[in-house]
Amino acid sequence: MLTQFVLLVSLLKNQRKEAVMRSDGRVARITEVVAGSTKSFDDAIVVGFKRASRTLRGITGLKVKDMRCRVEDGKIIEYRVTLEVIFILES
Repeated sequence: MLTQFVLLVSLLKNQRKEAVMRSDGRVARITEVVAGSTKSFDDAIVVGFKRASRTLRGITGLKVKDMRCRVEDGKIIEYRVTLEVIFILES
């Protein structure tokens, strides 16, 4: 129980979060990526994922944390997403 509490405190204190994967003791990290596209939210997600994939190995999932639009003159000119990228830390 104390170990879980310490892990929770660590998650809350750090912008980059670590969590123990219960199934086999692997450790994952979560980092945030902000990406944009002039086409769509879907395209912004793909742009963010492709960029994260160039730097991070072992990506296991994404979570769309936030979606926003940039507007000028009454028109949407950019779709923006904030992604949580989940990846397994290498041993």
